[in-house]
Amino acid sequence: VSDASGCSMIALLHTGAAKFPQNLLPRARQAVCSLLPAGVLKGYGSIVSRKLASHGFGASMAAMSSFPPQRYHYFLVLDFEATCDKPQIHPQEIIEFPILKLNGRTMEIESTFHMYVQPVVHPQLTPFCTELTGIIQGMVDGQPSLQQVLERVDEWMAKEGLLDPSVKSIFVTCGDWDLKVMLPGQCQYLGLPVADYFKQWINLKKAYSFAMGSWPKNGLLDMNKGLNLQHIGRPHSGIDDCKNIANIMKTLAHRGFIFKQTSKPF
Repeated sequence: VSDASGCSMIALLHTGAAKFPQNLLPRARQAVCSLLPAGVLKGYGSIVSRKLASHGFGASMAAMSSFPPQRYHYFLVLDFEATCDKPQIHPQEIIEFPILKLNGRTMEIESTFHMYVQPVVHPQLTPFCTELTGIIQGMVDGQPSLQQVLERVDEWMAKEGLLDPSVKSIFVTCGDWDLKVMLPGQCQYLGLPVADYFKQWINLKKAYSFAMGSWPKNGLLDMNKGLNLQHIGRPHSGIDDCKNIANIMKTLAHRGFIFKQTSKPF
């Protein structure tokens, strides 16, 4: 491919970026990059990157692993598992409390908080709950109470520098249930305060629908399918669901999506 042809290909790609289907643009960039001489990429890579960024695509043509700047330093991926049955038991109680600290620049996992929680109102897990979540009785017996776990979350947040006012972080959940219903509901039942950092979050389903133009009715399974990703671990395992959420976020960020808070202020 001549330099002139390469320049034409680059021009075609970046001038058509706004009209090009978002899900196909990364492949198109990769295909063009594979055909261009190093000199062309060196001369035009920064120009194309700026042009793509203006259309919401921040990936560098020379380094496909780069990401657009996010609004947050860290994303805190969270997915509770709770006591459950058919018909549903009340109140539900959190039995698995996982958080992944995702670097907003690299979208890589930097730290993990993961604890099981002893339910107190319904201390015996139902067969339905164990089948759904994979959590057996021995995994929650003798574990800390929710109050104790929340105290340890706060200690972990402090240790990770997440309580520093200059550090911007936000929780990410698959839906609004975890932080709009489950945690505040159980805290109210037990008379516990809810920390302010739990009062704003990103609903991944909404973010995905903004990025891809379709609502993931079946949650993580639909999002993985829509992005051609393999599902990690078992469904309804809190820590595995967090890993899937993180993987989906990284993929969307790779495509140029910038995450924003979706919850309304309390």
